[in-house]
Amino acid sequence: MEQQTYDVTGMTCAHCAASIKEEVSEVPGVHEVVVDLATNTVTVHGTDLDDAALRAAVVEAGFTVADPVSA
Repeated sequence: MEQQTYDVTGMTCAHCAASIKEEVSEVPGVHEVVVDLATNTVTVHGTDLDDAALRAAVVEAGFTVADPVSA
């Protein structure tokens, strides 16, 4: 299983986290999404993860994603 962690700006509350989790969970291959408001990170676990699709999902939720913290 792969893991990608992204820095995300603009997250301030549980609603923000839920919006991101909902959008990212719809990307094919995603098994788990962990949003950490304290560190402003989103960690995605899955198989054959598509970086562009994950970034697009975060943007679709209304947030800005930086480069992956870890791959």
